[in-house]
Amino acid sequence: VHESRGTIDKYIGDAVMAFWGAPVFHPEHADQAVGAGMAMLKALEELNVDFQRKNWPEIKIGVGINTGVMSVGNMGSRFRKAYTVLGDVVNLGSRLEGITKMYGVSFLVSETTAQSAGRYAYREIDRVRVKGMDRGVTIFEPLGLKEELPREVLEKAGRFQHFLSLYRDQDWDEAEAMLHELLGAEPGCFLYNLYLERIAHFRDNPPGEDWDGVFTFMTK
Repeated sequence: VHESRGTIDKYIGDAVMAFWGAPVFHPEHADQAVGAGMAMLKALEELNVDFQRKNWPEIKIGVGINTGVMSVGNMGSRFRKAYTVLGDVVNLGSRLEGITKMYGVSFLVSETTAQSAGRYAYREIDRVRVKGMDRGVTIFEPLGLKEELPREVLEKAGRFQHFLSLYRDQDWDEAEAMLHELLGAEPGCFLYNLYLERIAHFRDNPPGEDWDGVFTFMTK
């Protein structure tokens, strides 16, 4: 976080809350935030190699980032105050971290972060409505710096994007066939199997013509 010009806000149990762009504004704060998340995951890979040698259980983390306008400054009272950030934008970032495990991924960002952090390539994961919010949000998984990614990674993300179009059009047969094709290259992929379960559910329980493709989470 510090290497990417971020500010550590607080530690919450086993979580680290941080923000970028304050107290000193930087125009590339979204890129810096995504870069910090990618660096955390890379460091974790190296740490788990060492843990494996010692026969210790591996560590997994979830990273969630949202970008937008929020309240920032000294919050609290004369008795106790802290320099922090508040608002729905902050809450969404926390919710994204919480649902990473629902998709079998380690890193999720909102559509505003994906648009703002243009140095990175992304795979669209879903459209969701998280607890405490009325509107749907498109969420993405960061894949890495655009100039460093192998072509096959981008092609695979493109195929999954095509699947999502079929899924949202309620073309269950074609969407399912696309998932099986993707599973052939990545057997056992949690994300693909999740969508197979959804398709099976929607076949028996059609979502209706006015369905917006948004999945609603009822818990944090």
